[in-house]
Amino acid sequence: MEELLARSGGLEQALALLNRLAAAAVPERYLHWDELRHHQPPEGLNHEQWWLAEKLSRRPIPLPLQGSDGKAFWFCQPPLLLQGLHEIDRQAGGGVVAPDAVTTRSTRDRHLLSSLMEEAITSSQMEGAATTRDVAKAMIRSGRVPRDRSERMILNNFLTMQRIRELKDQPLSPQLVLDLHRLVSEGTLDDPADAGQLRPPGKEVVVEDAYGTVFHVPPAAGELEQRLVLLCRFANGEIPAVFLHPLVRAITLHFWLAYDHPFCDGNGRTARALFYWAMLHQGYRLFEFISISSVINKARGQYERSFLFSESDDNDLTYFLLAQVKVIQQGISNLHAYLERKAGEVGALQLRLEGVDGLNHRQLALLRHALRHCGFRYTVLSHQRCHGVSNQTARTDLQKLAALGLLLRRQEGRRDVFCVPEDLAARLPS
Repeated sequence: MEELLARSGGLEQALALLNRLAAAAVPERYLHWDELRHHQPPEGLNHEQWWLAEKLSRRPIPLPLQGSDGKAFWFCQPPLLLQGLHEIDRQAGGGVVAPDAVTTRSTRDRHLLSSLMEEAITSSQMEGAATTRDVAKAMIRSGRVPRDRSERMILNNFLTMQRIRELKDQPLSPQLVLDLHRLVSEGTLDDPADAGQLRPPGKEVVVEDAYGTVFHVPPAAGELEQRLVLLCRFANGEIPAVFLHPLVRAITLHFWLAYDHPFCDGNGRTARALFYWAMLHQGYRLFEFISISSVINKARGQYERSFLFSESDDNDLTYFLLAQVKVIQQGISNLHAYLERKAGEVGALQLRLEGVDGLNHRQLALLRHALRHCGFRYTVLSHQRCHGVSNQTARTDLQKLAALGLLLRRQEGRRDVFCVPEDLAARLPS
């Protein structure tokens, strides 16, 4: 900033540039220098003058997160950010009436399981898990023991998301962060002793791409214990002594953990887990049903670029905040689209089953799944877990479908298995 001011002719000239920028009515956006230099500057300004005026217009709000350069991270509140925060509050805030599908007990558990599985699978895929969705979902539903590291990673994430729901009313502590990391990473690390442990001295890490280009050097291992204490104080609202919007706090917590990289592996999964804890802890209950990893995974470049922009532009976290606000907005849209699609599928299936008396919502959901998965095998335990019902209720559901000829019942050892017939569609009323 000092160099820019000197080259512009001093503060007085810089303020004149700022006034010129305000008068130019530039469309609302928040550009990094790497982006700004490729755009047409406002009339009467060159790129360097435009950049200086942009920097002067950004009023920093300091955060307690210290960068490796010893300078604090900060953010500002451009209208674009305020608008995004407002829209998320309106769509998913604590006082928002959630869709019937996630408040009605008859469907809530099914949608919750689906969202937890989606987040667990995509969060793991971001870290290299190589298992198909169908295989991963079948593993979770059946309770099968993971066969490899990828499946273990997905199951760990699923169990962690369930645990976060139980912990949402508790304050965050360093031990709780370590416990969550252990739950996320156990059985998936090269060194099993690293699970639930901060990076020890001598195990310094860097964030790099597949070609060895280093993008980020985290703080030294010796600083991590104290930084984790500060992270928890921030998460619990103890610092800073000014109001921060809850989403700003949750997104910053996500960034902070990823920035500090306090573990030898599993940092990304733990960072996303802390984001969910923060959202649920602050009353955003709809986030039980929203997957952010599925959105991030489709645009990894934007996620990584926003991280780099924040670190490379004087520790300005606004870039990351804006990027994650877009991710959250897309996650909310995906949830509503999913609920509408499922409601339509149930309605269409109910029309076909009007001639079959007494099918409940669990049986309809199973048939909808069965129509897309010929030969799929259901067990009493998988149906029980999927819908959160008793063993006897699950058994009764499946036995009725078998009695109607919509599932094929087989005996495997001491347990019953219910298989999807190849001609299920033809067996349904037309």
